[in-house]
Amino acid sequence: MSKVQILEKDGKPAFAVVPIELWQRLREAVEDIEDLADLERFDREDDGFRIPHAVLQAELAGMHLVRAWREHRGLSQEQLAAAAGISKPYLSQIEGGKRAGPVATMRRLARALDVPVDVLVE
Repeated sequence: MSKVQILEKDGKPAFAVVPIELWQRLREAVEDIEDLADLERFDREDDGFRIPHAVLQAELAGMHLVRAWREHRGLSQEQLAAAAGISKPYLSQIEGGKRAGPVATMRRLARALDVPVDVLVE
């Protein structure tokens, strides 16, 4: 192992000076430990929900999330509107960005699309 220099203050060890090679190995080891802890936390908190690539691409292209999810699920506007208990014109206005649906409506749309409501509400 590399030589570590101990510096004292008031007769007690206060600092350790380590060669850079040792410092780099220690830093990498700590980063690995932190990465493992993060991975374990992510696994513990994982709800299993994933956003498909097609939905993400549609959103990035400017498509409303309700429409992106509806199309991904293979639903027509009529089918989604009926499942959510709203009218097709109202759904069309939400998807077109002309109206912002209230949270209660977004909850119904989320249930019909089988997604968490926070995915649809920004």
